[in-house]
Amino acid sequence: MTEGNTQARTRTGRDSRWTAAAIPELPGQVAVVTGASAGLGLQTARVLAARGATVVLGCRDTQRAGRAAHRIGAETGADPGRVRIVRLDLASLASVREAAAEIRSRYPRIDLLINNAAVMRPPCQRSADGFELTFATNHLGHFALTGLLLDGILAAGQPRIVTVSSEGHWDGEMCFSDLQFERRGYRADDAYAQSKLANLLFTYELQRRLSGAGTTIAAAAHPGLAGTELTRHTPAVAAFSYALVTQNAAVGALPALRAATDPGVLGGQYYGPGRLFGARGYPELARSSRRSRDTAIGRRLWTVSEELTGVTFPV
Repeated sequence: MTEGNTQARTRTGRDSRWTAAAIPELPGQVAVVTGASAGLGLQTARVLAARGATVVLGCRDTQRAGRAAHRIGAETGADPGRVRIVRLDLASLASVREAAAEIRSRYPRIDLLINNAAVMRPPCQRSADGFELTFATNHLGHFALTGLLLDGILAAGQPRIVTVSSEGHWDGEMCFSDLQFERRGYRADDAYAQSKLANLLFTYELQRRLSGAGTTIAAAAHPGLAGTELTRHTPAVAAFSYALVTQNAAVGALPALRAATDPGVLGGQYYGPGRLFGARGYPELARSSRRSRDTAIGRRLWTVSEELTGVTFPV
């Protein structure tokens, strides 16, 4: 596959203690973070702003995003011009197109795109475009956003695209005959696992397609078990067990931050917590499932995603 997957089994003492203190200064860089009004996205945006980056918060709820922007400014000292809000509903392709157009008009160059936003185990719902909500939000929306912003990303010096997946991807299977759960019975866990597998398939296929695009890197990350609002649809018993082993958002955001900023990151690498079977700890190279690295499945998902979103990539 890529050098990242070859090295994914290698773990070092240095890796086990990577923290936000290792992030270099980022003055003049532009970072777009989806789902940045709370949880992992908010923490990711806060750290990047603290390092001097201009941060664009792509959020569905602009009021919550406004409060998040105010908090980031207060905690980091970033002036208001360096923390901007763009309304982005990933479950609506029209909203994705509007958000991408607004971002492109403001920023001709994008150094970092962090595809962080997600929903997990919601009741069966349809997106504005008629797709199953989890697949639409977690994969199709980010696929479209990345493609629509890619010209600006490629214009940056050493840009990175980081997509946040989950260890839940190990249970995922791309059911191309029924991606939207229209014929099989809807199972929230299956929908989530499929969407998180799609995140990794997208990342690896994107890196293959970017291989001739200079220094652009596509990488992925997972937060382990992080205590955020993402678990609000989790059954009570499972939520209680989950709470016993979760880590806070500050630590949960580190794998994505490392994938986005560590100079040693290679295209196609996947980062996650290094302890308790990937549930907790500081970010290290992580393994992903055999399905996630299947190039035929990755290509097929890419083609289907282009057809469903109407977005093609200039690579």
